[in-house]
Amino acid sequence: MGQWRKWQSAAIPSSPIGDLLELGSGPGHLLAALPQAEHRNVGLEQSTQMLKLAQRNLAQSGVAPMLTQGRAQALPFQSNHFSDIIATFPSEYIVDPATLAEAFRVLQPRGELVIVGLVQITGDSQADRFAAWLYRFIGQDGEPRDEWKIPLQEAGFHPRFEIIEQERARVLRVVGLKPE
Repeated sequence: MGQWRKWQSAAIPSSPIGDLLELGSGPGHLLAALPQAEHRNVGLEQSTQMLKLAQRNLAQSGVAPMLTQGRAQALPFQSNHFSDIIATFPSEYIVDPATLAEAFRVLQPRGELVIVGLVQITGDSQADRFAAWLYRFIGQDGEPRDEWKIPLQEAGFHPRFEIIEQERARVLRVVGLKPE
């Protein structure tokens, strides 16, 4: 219903200060929406087909972030490199202890891991009501639960929840801050 990219935008840091990594960058839509500045945006994707699609989409958008093929459980980057890491609607890999350990390793002190994974559709249209039902059915709708903080805490992060109010939805951001 044209909302997916808007929901993804809830992951974008308000003021990016350094290099940013998107885990599971898929077709590159979020990378194209990120502010272009003196820092570098990097997309990590496991799928060869998605990387090719992202290259094509980003070239058409006139955006040139670095794209890398790899897995979140073994990030091919130096320690303390990124100021922010974002992931939108990731699968279970995001709470894998190896993924969280790698995210912690490559983040700079005071860096943030931002995960957008749940949406509460609040629109009134029939299509919105159907989508809200569907998201509840498939488990993409819900309230923040404290047990989601446990894997982040075990990896060394200081987690917090944020609700981002949008026109037809509430988007849950889970933020893990790497302490100094």
